[in-house]
Amino acid sequence: MSTTLAAVLFVVSLVVALAAVYRPLGDYMHRVYSRPAHSRVERAVYRLVGADPDAEQTWGVYARSVLAFSMIGVLFLYGLQRLQNHLLLSLGFPPVKPDQAWNTAVSFVTNTNWQSYSGETTMGHLVQMSGLAVQNFVSAAVGMSVAVALIRGFTRTKTGHLGNFWVDLTRTCLRILLPIAFAGAIVLIAGGLVQNFSGGHVADTLAGAQQKITGGPVASQEAIKELGTNGGGFYNANSAHPFENATSWTNWLEIFLILLIPIALCRTFGRLVGQNRQGYAIVAVMTTIALVSVALVNVFQLAHHGTVPTAAGASMEGVETRFGVANSATFAGATTLTSTGAVDSFHDSYTSLGGMMTMVNMMLGEVAPGGVGSGLYGMLILAVITVFVAGLMVGRTPEYLGKKIGPREIKFAAMYFLITPMLVLTGTAVAMASPDGRAGMLNGGAHGFSEVLYAFTSASNNNGSAFAGLTVNTVFYDTALGLCMAFGRFLPIVFVLALAGSLARQGRVPESAGTLPTHRPQFVGMVVGVTIVLVALTFLPALALGPLAEGIHR
Repeated sequence: MSTTLAAVLFVVSLVVALAAVYRPLGDYMHRVYSRPAHSRVERAVYRLVGADPDAEQTWGVYARSVLAFSMIGVLFLYGLQRLQNHLLLSLGFPPVKPDQAWNTAVSFVTNTNWQSYSGETTMGHLVQMSGLAVQNFVSAAVGMSVAVALIRGFTRTKTGHLGNFWVDLTRTCLRILLPIAFAGAIVLIAGGLVQNFSGGHVADTLAGAQQKITGGPVASQEAIKELGTNGGGFYNANSAHPFENATSWTNWLEIFLILLIPIALCRTFGRLVGQNRQGYAIVAVMTTIALVSVALVNVFQLAHHGTVPTAAGASMEGVETRFGVANSATFAGATTLTSTGAVDSFHDSYTSLGGMMTMVNMMLGEVAPGGVGSGLYGMLILAVITVFVAGLMVGRTPEYLGKKIGPREIKFAAMYFLITPMLVLTGTAVAMASPDGRAGMLNGGAHGFSEVLYAFTSASNNNGSAFAGLTVNTVFYDTALGLCMAFGRFLPIVFVLALAGSLARQGRVPESAGTLPTHRPQFVGMVVGVTIVLVALTFLPALALGPLAEGIHR
């Protein structure tokens, strides 16, 4: 079987599997968010946090709840890292240094999971489980809760209420993420991933040296790492490590887990707004962009250019032989199209255009299908912008799902879209102009610039993958990237919730002959076009200085 055919079958099998679970999982999540009854366990959680599960919240209260919960998470995780030498299962590791502890705490709370450290030599088992793995659940749940709050903004009329953050958060963790992650961990253990409390074993290498290989509760963290589009690895090699990703079929399963909830949430969206066809339109936009992107990454990697890749038959540098180029390229596409950031190969070793595509995936806003929750609300923002643009073309007040998109709404949507490019481009410019920023660059020229651009793109979009070749474990990068992660996560959330509150206060506008149908292929094509054009206008100059210049030079 040719490599190209194998790549096509790999992608097709993923599409078929995701299509099979689209309706049942989407319908299940619709029931989770729409039914009023609370379980005993959930009521116990509400009493513990002092929340009234039957009280509704305005967008401002909902936003303050998100920010307060996240701030407490940062402080708790920072404290765990700084005190880990006094904790059980610390494996003798010292406290994480302050700037790195700050960066890591912000990273995992914002669903970025950027890591400037080697997990197996830095974090004890208790910090991995009680700190990092817990944030993998709750940070993902925050994104899904915000997405549901935005959907309520479209469905409710003349009210200031968007639901209850504590109810949405608790239900997401207990009814959706925990059961699927538990089942996923069992399957991954069967596939060869480790799950223990081992402090490590000493192994003899082929070169005659000795290496200590740390064990740990890996499979349980790996399952939620992918399911929650988190991406933080137990090991420095991330999903390229055999303890995190043992075989080609576990590689397929991890990609499936990454895409599972973001895709199925489109069905949930359709059910909650009472029009399944709206969900199909959104998933069609996501699928179109994703398939084109994954195809391009595969083409650029399989076509290969340069003397060494041509002689080897493919771009195998930085790629695990047990996965191969095509499966690794698909994994890279999936993790950068979502906010996962996990890697089973190293993007810095990709061809210039292959590496560029991983950056473009993040620059699109990670909306195809994006992170759990964040991908859906990002795509809905783009849909709002699209109907506004269409309204300008025909001279009508734009409408989406029965709500008028006026000046107030489009301002919130515009601010949502502009914050991430501002962080990426400003951060990259400061790093290139700063001696501390340039000191971390191991490469010069276009490739060195690409490494810095990738780092700030990854942090600001809450992706977490790294291009490598850049020393980021410095005070400058720990601080700068931490700020980008925080602003890149919470400012857009505030704008989304403000938009949701504005929509909820409106009445419903009946459809008329001039209403733009938002469920037809025409609208799908328009949203795809708006997404690509906005990214091209914003980031093309930066890409021209980095990967495009490198590709032309080669």
